Amino acid sequence: MSADIYNQAMAAQKAGNLAEAERLYRQIPGQVPEVVVKLGNLLARQGRHGEAMHFYDQAVAARPDFFEALFNRGNLLLELKRTEEALESYDRVLAARQDFAGVWNNRGTALRGLNRLDAALASFQRAVTLAPGHFNALTNAAVILWDMKRLPEALAAVDRALGVQPGFAEALYVKANVLRDLGRTGEALEAYEATLKSNPAHPHALNGAAQVARIVCDFKRVEALTPQVIQNAPGGRAVIQPFVLMGYSDDAALQRRCAENLVRMFVPQRPALRDVRRYGHDRIRLAYLSADYHQHPTAQLMVELFERHDRSRFEVTAIAFGPDDGSLLRARLKKVFDHFEDVRGLSDAEVARMLREREIDIAVDLNGHTAEARPGIFAWRPAPVQVNYLVYPGTTGADFMDVILADRIALPSDQQPYIREKIVHLPDSYQANDATRVVLPPPSRAAAGLPDSGFVFCCFNNSWKITSAMFDIWMRLLTQVDGSLLWLLDGPHADNLRAEAKARGVDPARLIFAPKLPPEQHLARQQLADLFLDTLPYNAHTTCSDALWAGLPVVTCYGKAFPGRVASSLLKAIDLPELVTASPQLYEALALELAQNPALLKATKEKLARNRTTTPLFDSERFRKNIETAYEAMLA
Repeated sequence: MSADIYNQAMAAQKAGNLAEAERLYRQIPGQVPEVVVKLGNLLARQGRHGEAMHFYDQAVAARPDFFEALFNRGNLLLELKRTEEALESYDRVLAARQDFAGVWNNRGTALRGLNRLDAALASFQRAVTLAPGHFNALTNAAVILWDMKRLPEALAAVDRALGVQPGFAEALYVKANVLRDLGRTGEALEAYEATLKSNPAHPHALNGAAQVARIVCDFKRVEALTPQVIQNAPGGRAVIQPFVLMGYSDDAALQRRCAENLVRMFVPQRPALRDVRRYGHDRIRLAYLSADYHQHPTAQLMVELFERHDRSRFEVTAIAFGPDDGSLLRARLKKVFDHFEDVRGLSDAEVARMLREREIDIAVDLNGHTAEARPGIFAWRPAPVQVNYLVYPGTTGADFMDVILADRIALPSDQQPYIREKIVHLPDSYQANDATRVVLPPPSRAAAGLPDSGFVFCCFNNSWKITSAMFDIWMRLLTQVDGSLLWLLDGPHADNLRAEAKARGVDPARLIFAPKLPPEQHLARQQLADLFLDTLPYNAHTTCSDALWAGLPVVTCYGKAFPGRVASSLLKAIDLPELVTASPQLYEALALELAQNPALLKATKEKLARNRTTTPLFDSERFRKNIETAYEAMLA
């Protein structure tokens, strides 16, 4: 009778009649492990995760080495982001049976979730050894190599996967990411588009294509992608990263919904490691978490603040989960903290437990939704106060973040409805700066690749910030200022911008592309420019500070959201509000006036030179006092 019921249940399940299959499975007397697992599988398929886990646990309790129960239990735990438990379940399978490639593959995914990349790669490679045609494992191995920045190896691995399974969408997507990071952006765009052709519902390929289209300044493709990006940002078939959205939209409400969607989808809810009570230490224990403790704009801006923190009132810890590039800046950073912890091999939970065990009072996130961010650490609520600061100019959309540090220009109080965290204003600009940097003498114009004469407009912002509308303005300025040129950073966008200039009737030779140089040489050459032209909807941030520190005036336009208001904040803090305009039309008019009025430009540069050392922007001691006062108020 039990066999008959079992066969009927199997037939009902195969026919898609899940309710009838469940009813029949539950009728089988004795509930042997094989039946219990089938019932668990049925419930898991319906999203009834708690019930499914109950039956998997029941089967494992009855037969501790039951392969199917342990494997499916691990898969469900992995889906639920209970990664450490999933790994334990897979390891129990392997203790009895090591010849099943699927276990090694899924185990590798669990290890990646725990940030144990070497072990993950070994697990995927074992899966491939057991099953050379396992294209999922081949693709996953490529992902780990990409995580490790071993890009040529990652490309070779993903090509192996595509050799086994041509047109496999996930492998095409991984290949696109690797090609993008190799700087082969044209091929990356083709791979993203191939991904979407293979799987139009792929959740990440649209975002990748949108990002690269911006990087290469493919204005036509950007225009075509914009409606899709905006439609999917708050939660659609495609997942849009909040930082990518900022290059497409200045709608602060949409930016918040996009961030909330990303957190909801990818950052599991975790039990808080501590309650809201304060520790009451003699010194505030302050931790800065960042992937950018190397030669990076974040470290460049923050290093002097780290050096200046009042150690009689603050104990300062760095939590570093990005690469060690061996740079002088990395060495300087390692010296300035009371504790410098390289946590690259630790999981989010392990880092959170470290913060809790050290009784950190305030944990500051210096990544937000930028590359290599780890919001999963903060989801555990390891600190009484958790702060979103500096790098990501917008809300994290996370209920586990308490405060966003800003100022009244960059993020006025009327923006609070679009910000999940509480806005805390610093008195001057919110941006830290390193005023110890020496500005070397400028090179010759010839050495910098500039002609001997001609007015030099420049913009050293990343190429993805350059929009068609801003480029239109710049080309009109070149047309109206005889002999002028536009100086930009070099990169894969150069050919597209030359073509865009030609289409607007401007000789492409008037666009000069500057090669990448070490920071001190890049800072020095900016003295050769006459006027820095800012971008919208995303401003110059660190690049604005660099220009001002080098004595180069910046013309900006006050945007609608935080990313487009940072340059205005910096110019106000250096007492040059006259360089802030209220519309693109006024921005263009002011740039033209400065270019055509040498006396006005000379007076502006002289004022900037005076203000560098007499106004708040580069007054690091004043900034240190302001931010420490804010930290103390957060714990009051």
